[in-house]
Parts: sequence; structure tokens; C-alpha cells
Amino acid sequence: MALRDPDPAAAPPRTRHWLQLLSGGVGHTVESHDWYVYTFLAVYFADDVFPKSSGDPLVPLLNSFAIFAVAFAARPVGAVVMGAYADRFGRRSALLVTIVLMGLGSLLIGLTPGYATAGPFAPAVLVVARLIQGFSLGGEYGAAVTFLVESAGPRRKALFGSFQYVASSAGHIMAGLSTLGAVWISGDGMDRWGWRLPFLWGAVLCLAGLVIRRTAQETFRPEPGDSGTKARSGAFAALRHHPRRALLVVGLTTGGTVSFYTWTTFLPAYATVNADADKESAVLAGTLSLIFFGLIQPLGGLLGDRVGARRMMIAFGASAAVLTVPLLAALSSSFWSVLVVQCAGMFLLTAYTSVAGTVNAQLFPRELRGRGIGLPYAGAVALFGGTAPYVGTWLKSVGDGGMFPWYVGILCAVTGVAAMCLPRASTADAGVSSDGTGALPRQHLRG
Repeated sequence: MALRDPDPAAAPPRTRHWLQLLSGGVGHTVESHDWYVYTFLAVYFADDVFPKSSGDPLVPLLNSFAIFAVAFAARPVGAVVMGAYADRFGRRSALLVTIVLMGLGSLLIGLTPGYATAGPFAPAVLVVARLIQGFSLGGEYGAAVTFLVESAGPRRKALFGSFQYVASSAGHIMAGLSTLGAVWISGDGMDRWGWRLPFLWGAVLCLAGLVIRRTAQETFRPEPGDSGTKARSGAFAALRHHPRRALLVVGLTTGGTVSFYTWTTFLPAYATVNADADKESAVLAGTLSLIFFGLIQPLGGLLGDRVGARRMMIAFGASAAVLTVPLLAALSSSFWSVLVVQCAGMFLLTAYTSVAGTVNAQLFPRELRGRGIGLPYAGAVALFGGTAPYVGTWLKSVGDGGMFPWYVGILCAVTGVAAMCLPRASTADAGVSSDGTGALPRQHLRG
């Protein structure tokens, strides 16, 4: 007989489903804004925060993306700490902490002094702020995805899970709009002080998100003597009990994360450096393409609920491995070229983003989901996603910019292979099989 997830907290009433989606997603929206506005503005603040003594205009930008990558080192730490926190004290409690930390990091970046004023202290402040944000976002993913999936009704888990990327896309769009607004307001002062405005605005958004998130209903609160004992068995309990499934999360994330950061975050800078696209035009194209990306996420989630997440993941791995190189090679300085290419890449990416959260969440028993998802996912993102902008910029600086699309395509193939290793069926409807392995339900894995 199938064993269903323990449910200490009552399932949200149907009338609260949209409130749960809003509460679960708002954090990722404001955190994505604060996280990704950094890459949009890197071409503006690099010369202000970093020294220009080398004479090479790419060096300050490389330094900016190096800090972008270093911040990802804090994500596994945040995933371990906040994953254990979410499994012990509840998903909502963890999500309140992560959004406060993200706002603090954004405020620090907005107040970072220039190198001409503070010398080496300026990039040091930037590093601290980014590490705080990295810790926050590392803890956010596992708790938010688990919260959304646990808030879903029957046969709607992929749909609800897809809203994590809807929220993320909304944050991206807001980051683009904030950047364009700062350009319009500050004009020639963008490189000197205008770049600070979106970060200060991001701190305000985090405060608003905190107010909204407090209205959420908790989806899991373990009780002593029940799942609480297992939930307190250590920060690495999920890795000890389910090492193969943790390795699957790494494999599934490897290509998905480098593709995600390439298409949603790095492409405006990539088009500027590699195709001589105009800065503002590239940011505008990126913003419009993110609107497209956000709108198609629920459609991908509905398709995932219908045809199965395994098929969707395999389709992403195969198509991205084959098409990434020709798509990036088609970039030119034209606004329309950047827009069409980025939309095409995001269309391929949707086969991954619309089902990834649900797949990862349901690979583990409910009492271990925060830790089971968090560390493997954050580790893979730190190694491959966070370094994507730096790798792409560094390859260009050494004269091998054409190798970056091949790098992305190969890693996407790794995700496709990992998807083929997903278990095909389970006897449980809610993510815990009769042997306690936490295998995915049949409707999400067929194919």
C-alpha cells in the first residue's frame, strides 16, 4: 500500500492556493531582482569599484564577474544551514530569514564606496555584500521550491513548481526595468552614481516581500516523535540516506544552471562584448525576452504534469546540446538579433525550468527535502552557473570566445544523460514510496 507524506500542517484550502503561490514566489522575485541586477549593471559599476591601472578595459569587468562567481561559494553554505532550518522549523520560517538577508546584501551594494574614495575597501564591501546574498539565495531555492510543491493539489505539482521560475523571471524583468530607469534618470551619471539606484530599490522590494511572505501558511512542521526525529538527524542526513538521488540533482542541475545563467543573466553582457551590441539595447532585449520566458513557464509546467518530467528533462538536454552553439553564433549587434536569439534559448530552457523544482523536491522524503535539494543544487550552481559569466568573459579575453557556446552545450548534454537515469515510477502520489526512498510519482516520470 502506498505511503503518503506525513502532513503535520493542514493542506492549504483551495482558496489559498494563489496566496501560497504569491507568498512562495515573491521572495524569489525580489531576490532575483537583487541578484541579477548585479550582472546588468556590471558594465557600469566595474570602473567605479575596481582599479583601472592595467589599462585593459576588460579587467574591471572580469573582476566584477569574479565576485559574481565567488558569491556562489556561499550558496552551498546557505543551502546546508537554511535547508536544515526549513526541515526543522518549517519552510515559511526559513523563507522569512532568506529575504531579510537578501535585502541587507542589496543595501550594502547600493552603499558601496568607489575605489577612488575608499581604495581596496570598496571591492571588499562588495564581496561581503555578495556573500550575504549568496548565502540567502542558496537557502531560498530548496525552501521555496519545497514550499510551492507542498502547496500544490493533485496533478498540479509541476505547475506549482514552475512558478519558482515565473517569480525568478519577474525579478529579472524588474532588474532590467530598474536598470533602464536608472539610465533614464541619471543619464551621464550612470557610471558614477546612477548604478546604485536599482540596488537601493531592491532593498525596498525585499522589505515589501517580507510583509507579503508573512501571510503564507506553513506547509510542513515536524512534530517530536514523528518525522521530527529524522528531520533533526543532521544537516547532511539526505546525503547519507539518499546519495544516488543527491548525485542525480547535481547531474540535472549542471547543464540547466549554466544554460539558465547564460540565457537569462549573462547574454546582455555577452552580446555587448562578443557581438558589439549596444549596452542599453542588449538590456532592453534581455528584459523583453524575460517577459516571454516568464509567460511560458506555466505552460511548461502544465505540459510536464501531462507528459512527465523525465521526458521534458531529456528533451531539454538533447535540444540544448545541439542548438546552443548555432544560436549563440547567430548573435549580431542588431537589437532584433539579440532578442530573437535570447527568446529561442529561453524556449529551449523552459523544458528544464518548468519541471526542475518538482523533480528535485520529489526525489526526497518530505522531512529531508530542504537538505536533499539544497546542498546538491547549490553546489552545482556554484560550480557551473555562477562561473558562467566569468568563463564566457575570460574566454573572450584570451581570444577563445567561440569556445563558450561549446562549453554550455556539453554541460547541457550532461543534464540530458542524468535525466535518462531518473526513476521511471513510484507507488506514491506525494513523493515518498513504500520503501521510503522518496521516488517521484508515476505521473511525473513516465516516458
